[in-house]
Amino acid sequence: MSDTTGLSRRRVNQSVSSGDFASDTNGHASSSTPPATVHAGSAFAGGSKIAYDPRDLERDDEETKMGGKPPRLTLMEEVLLLGLKDKQGYLSFWNDNISYALRGCILIELALRRRIATVKDPNRRRLPLAERLIEVLDDRQTGETILDETLRMMKAQESVERMSVNSWIDLLSGETWNVLKIGFQLKQVRERLAKGLVDKGVLRTEKRNFLLFDMATHPVADLRVKDSIVQRVVSLLTATTSTVPAAALGAEGVQMRALRAVCLACAAYAASVLDNAFGRLGYEEREAAFARCDDVLAEFAVWPFGSAGPAGAPARKREGSRIGSGMGVAAVSGREAVLGLLQEVRKEMIGGDEDTGCELVAGVLEVLSKLDSLL
Repeated sequence: MSDTTGLSRRRVNQSVSSGDFASDTNGHASSSTPPATVHAGSAFAGGSKIAYDPRDLERDDEETKMGGKPPRLTLMEEVLLLGLKDKQGYLSFWNDNISYALRGCILIELALRRRIATVKDPNRRRLPLAERLIEVLDDRQTGETILDETLRMMKAQESVERMSVNSWIDLLSGETWNVLKIGFQLKQVRERLAKGLVDKGVLRTEKRNFLLFDMATHPVADLRVKDSIVQRVVSLLTATTSTVPAAALGAEGVQMRALRAVCLACAAYAASVLDNAFGRLGYEEREAAFARCDDVLAEFAVWPFGSAGPAGAPARKREGSRIGSGMGVAAVSGREAVLGLLQEVRKEMIGGDEDTGCELVAGVLEVLSKLDSLL
């Protein structure tokens, strides 16, 4: 029997998209059941149209290019955490090296993220490592305020002249007599890093009275984070085999894990905060760990990595070797551990000895190795 209302029903294909529902002349939806794909306009309904941020795709491409994702904490934040007193929330007032070392860590972090590198010029080998010029490879934002600020300054200065590794550390630290370049100084780096760690849930903010004035302090809120950093440093510097312990490396998937472990130990040493990681070690173990750190610094403060000679060893290294020589097997395995670490780092390098990013890291470590605390 035909329909007396004059309504006609439209056949709907199963591949119909949203907005193509069958309807009658009065605007009412047809009684036919629409296929499951009609919800394609909503991601929550299981459809195919999903909103995304194009920057996420850029970050994926960047992680692929770098060989991993950036770590949760930057190198500067980890060094600062090692120096902070857990309950008091402030650094030692007698530490004069940490500010300078943190500026070096900024350059290392940018180099590890493949943002900057030494200029790839064959003539650069005629210059000392710390005097080789820096160029910006990628000026996109990193998401870290201090890194982005430094990157903008370096990119702006690059259009005028390129400067060396040593010059940039001096300028960022304010160690310059050139009035025209005072603006390159990064101010309140320690406080800004601490506030960043507060935002990440690692520290908290308190107010403490110091006789004549009040000062904001940042006690450790999540001790697990700091304990993991301490464990990585101790595991790296007390390993007795040629295989780098997994506990000495960062999380899986983080780019340049082995080189990051090296830079953390060496930067903490230069910043005079490495003692804080050795609180549970005995006297001989501490001295052996310091001697190991000297060995690591000597091998990675040159380019190519591992080409240091005996004459380039710091004073503490020679003193620590006397302590290590009485430990027999430990001294031998310590050298093997450094060689194993060199092998792991070389696996992460891009282009071997032509990796200008790692060359920049070596230049910064050379500058940090000459701080007064290491002589």
